Amino acid sequence: MNTAAVKLGGLVLVVVAVFGAAYGIGNVVGPVAEPAPVAAAEHEGMGETTSGHGDSHDAAGPPKGLQVSEGGVTLDVLTHGLVAGTPADFAFRILDDEGHAVTDFQPTHDKLMHLVVARRDLSGFQHVHPEMAADGTWRVPITFPAAGDVRVFADFQREGEDEGHTLGIDVPVDGAYTATPLPPAALTAAVGEYRVTLSGKLTPGTTSKLTLSVDKGGVPVTDLQPYLAAYGHLIALRQGDLAYLHVHPDGEPGDGTTKPGPNIVFYAEVPTAGTYRLYLDFKHGDVVRTAEFTAVAGGHGH
Repeated sequence: MNTAAVKLGGLVLVVVAVFGAAYGIGNVVGPVAEPAPVAAAEHEGMGETTSGHGDSHDAAGPPKGLQVSEGGVTLDVLTHGLVAGTPADFAFRILDDEGHAVTDFQPTHDKLMHLVVARRDLSGFQHVHPEMAADGTWRVPITFPAAGDVRVFADFQREGEDEGHTLGIDVPVDGAYTATPLPPAALTAAVGEYRVTLSGKLTPGTTSKLTLSVDKGGVPVTDLQPYLAAYGHLIALRQGDLAYLHVHPDGEPGDGTTKPGPNIVFYAEVPTAGTYRLYLDFKHGDVVRTAEFTAVAGGHGH
């Protein structure tokens, strides 16, 4: 993938979280299950452009993930009565303007559909990959660990379209609700034996270079494994409205120049100051791990 300046809706990001020294990073979660691979395609999509650093889509329109309908498609959730801690067969469809289920999807980052969920307080993050039935119904087994309003994002691209879609909707999860405070910002985070460190400085409105380094037990990791056609993936959710930003690292496995660690280089740009929650997926030792960071850009936020 020629990872270029990426602009998702009205929030511009060019690969993986650059909320550098202007922000910090903190807190983590553990391993996540790796989905089975799907056939596929170029390392493009997920609402991103792949032209070159500094190039991006038109800024018109709201950020991704804030609308249940956009670009002629609508997210239709079929599963109701969710209960915290109880496994569910979560089902949904993508409908066209005439109310028919869409079935003409193309792979983006090795998958036809990326489903992301997080509570409104930015806890409980999950990134899973549903399977589609012939009638256009998507299903995935999922357990919501805690009660509250959960934001569900469907991230996909239709065949023949140059840009992807990210649709979002809130779904209630029943149970006793307890808010989870947003962890403070920090420049490093630990995931088990692994530590991730970010260097770089974010200035809102300009493209910044960030370097994310991974080590295990103090030893640099130089054999990161490809996961969804990249050495690292980052999803960022903005505190308050949960605007969705899906960003990717510079370069890709097998391109002849990108090394499998310990450093992963990213370029990112946000137009304004604010507080974000970043969820970084990386794979090593055949396990996908997710590190979570609180990022404060421009000296604004928690």
